[in-house]
Amino acid sequence: MTITQVAGSRHDFQLVRHLTAGGSHYEIGMALAEEARRLGWAPRPVDPTVSRARRTWFERNWPQQHARMDGAAAVLGLDPDQDELALDSLGYIPMAFGCSALWCPPSAGTDGHGRIGRNYDFFTTTFSELKGLPPQQGELPMTSRPYVITTLPDEGLACTVITMNALDGCMDGINEAGLAVMLLIADIDSAEPPEEYAPQVGLDSVQLPRFVVETCENVEQAKQALLGAKQYDHGMPLHYLVADANGQAFVWERGRDGAEHIVEFGDAPLCVTNHLLHRHPDPMDLPEDTEATFDTYRRLRVLYELSKGATMSREDLRAAMDSVGERDDPAKPWRTTWTTIFDPADRTLSTRFFLGDNRYTEELVFSAERP
Repeated sequence: MTITQVAGSRHDFQLVRHLTAGGSHYEIGMALAEEARRLGWAPRPVDPTVSRARRTWFERNWPQQHARMDGAAAVLGLDPDQDELALDSLGYIPMAFGCSALWCPPSAGTDGHGRIGRNYDFFTTTFSELKGLPPQQGELPMTSRPYVITTLPDEGLACTVITMNALDGCMDGINEAGLAVMLLIADIDSAEPPEEYAPQVGLDSVQLPRFVVETCENVEQAKQALLGAKQYDHGMPLHYLVADANGQAFVWERGRDGAEHIVEFGDAPLCVTNHLLHRHPDPMDLPEDTEATFDTYRRLRVLYELSKGATMSREDLRAAMDSVGERDDPAKPWRTTWTTIFDPADRTLSTRFFLGDNRYTEELVFSAERP
């Protein structure tokens, strides 16, 4: 395992590290658990019956994660078959917020590349402050220490992901096959902070994109994997934009009744913000925003107007994302904490991180291809 500081400093809002781990998934799990433990992670108690079912589900459906959990057990000196503690969810802020994304298919690219632009919008406060409490001594803002993580397993897909909080999950990810995925809150006007974070069987919200990039090579495989997976969201419903190097894309979301939806726009730009697309499929027929919707409808209308019928370069896409980003409004307690441009054909994600006071890093390019 190697860890390098790639952006920011302790004097900036964000300090970004790039963690690279290779070998077997067991060894990768050991490396991630060691770093997570350094950050303050500890395994959570779990109902033994649920724990056994969770391990079985991972073994059958996500063997990479199952092997990493065994590696975490080794780091902690635990029996991997023990039933009292959850050995995954290597983080301590299991929440998500705002965000906007725009998929431009190859037909809309100036160079024939399909690309995705995404803003990751989040509060600049601590977790305690978000709950209405004073910050604890030494507590940092929730988004202030993101990680870029590259995994190079002996078997399986190499991946590069960006995570705010969980070293075995991610918010953005791309793999060496050119499959990209990112999460956004899906139903912002009905989302509620979770009352508890008890592990359940299947994928939690931030594990789902990591599961997709580690087990799938294209959009069709991702659809089948998601339709067959158990998922849970702790009351903060998310949806996910998935795109591949073949120029295909879709949005995966679940309705308020639990029904699963695959939203596609064919060979056209696909705009995503923070409302359920299957309930509001027409960008020209959206409700008006309220205080509770955080501009989700306006942001989507802006992205739609900028992209419809347009041919967009990488620079055009970044400008479109900047137009709906939140940079310096003192009345708003959140900011666009990073902006990523995904290029599935090149297997790269290019990111600018928030340093504070409307300052961002230069574009940092990370590849999912093996050296």
